[in-house]
Amino acid sequence: MNNRDHLRITDAYSTVHKLSDGTMAHLRLLHPDDGDWLLAGFAKLGDESRYRRFFTAMPRLPDGILRRLLNVDGWNHLAIAAEAAVEPPTVPEPLGIARFVRLEENAATAEAAVAVVDHMHGRGLGKLLLSLLAAAARERGVKHFRAEVLHSNDAMKALLRGLDRSLEPLAVDAGTAIYDIALPEIAAHETVSGPLRHFLKTAARGIELRLRQLREGK
Repeated sequence: MNNRDHLRITDAYSTVHKLSDGTMAHLRLLHPDDGDWLLAGFAKLGDESRYRRFFTAMPRLPDGILRRLLNVDGWNHLAIAAEAAVEPPTVPEPLGIARFVRLEENAATAEAAVAVVDHMHGRGLGKLLLSLLAAAARERGVKHFRAEVLHSNDAMKALLRGLDRSLEPLAVDAGTAIYDIALPEIAAHETVSGPLRHFLKTAARGIELRLRQLREGK
């Protein structure tokens, strides 16, 4: 049952957070009419960031993927956008985004991904976005994030081994491995701690996770 009465991170969610370098970031939910915003953010990703996020250094965001990225409902598919905090009529600059997509076959598990524009790496934005994403997911009944990582991503593989030596991939193909990571109970004003924090913090530093469902058009 979709009981949304208890949600704190809703369509009306809006907050400003001061990052470690003093940048003021406005955080809100992504909306279906944010196509121009997404395209502007994609343009700020370097080739390496695009490859790690989409597993291909695509020069432009295809229309089909853009439509799927905008197909958010705030429950099964939710995205938290970060942008420079500015006063209208100035157009906010996209800084980063984190999203989850719930699995149809397992309502307690969702694929998760984060992308932070290159010049904002190392300022705490990725950690902030992922902490909020975890809080939003937990209050919607999601208990695990499913992450797909490249076999060539040695930093992520080493981190996974350090977090939990018993953690084994659910599936392995020619170039990637898929893992399920348990989510702790976390409030919207808190930050992720423990092993998940380190995992997500590494992901936020540019070792991004990919959403298989969006790539495959499910």
